[in-house]
Amino acid sequence: MSEHSPFIPKFFESNDYFIDEKVNYFKFGNTYNVYDKDAQQVGVINQKITGWHKVLRLFLNKAMFPFLLEVRDMDNDLLVTIRRGWTFWMSKVTISDANENVIGTIKQKFKFFKPTFTISNSSDAIIGVIKGDWKAWDFQITDSNQNTIGTINKKWGGLMKEAFTRADKYYVAIVPEYAEDTNKVAIVSCAITIDMVLKNNK
Repeated sequence: MSEHSPFIPKFFESNDYFIDEKVNYFKFGNTYNVYDKDAQQVGVINQKITGWHKVLRLFLNKAMFPFLLEVRDMDNDLLVTIRRGWTFWMSKVTISDANENVIGTIKQKFKFFKPTFTISNSSDAIIGVIKGDWKAWDFQITDSNQNTIGTINKKWGGLMKEAFTRADKYYVAIVPEYAEDTNKVAIVSCAITIDMVLKNNK
């Protein structure tokens, strides 16, 4: 996967990710289940929140808070972590592999009603951009040459059409031709966690 990570986790070999938020009224953090196109669960995304964060969130704007997201497969193996520190304006989010090697960063650009995120690799070169309409849940994912390499929306069919009936679910699709490398890991990691990243920036 890189000089530090010689392989791509099987989770990132897929091109279709159905994200399903699981509401837990007794926890402050978010949890999302991840399914493939055959409606089989392939992973889970958890937001980790410390006890003192839970207390401070009652009094301070959560958009300021640091957050930690973990993407795990069905064997509970850690695939990537996504971290943001304290912020007072535009966010910068770091993506790390299971060995804590930084493989990419996400930077938010200021645009009214049109959230835009640039995704860079470990060398800080831009490898992708996600932009679109959050309210309509219609995002385009493009590479550094502005070629469309994926989408994020609430449009699905087949087995997932009946399973996905609520607004807190969305679908990430990557074009099959896109190379399976570290760039794909970073881009998919950003795309499948976009709801949590956006919620923490509201």
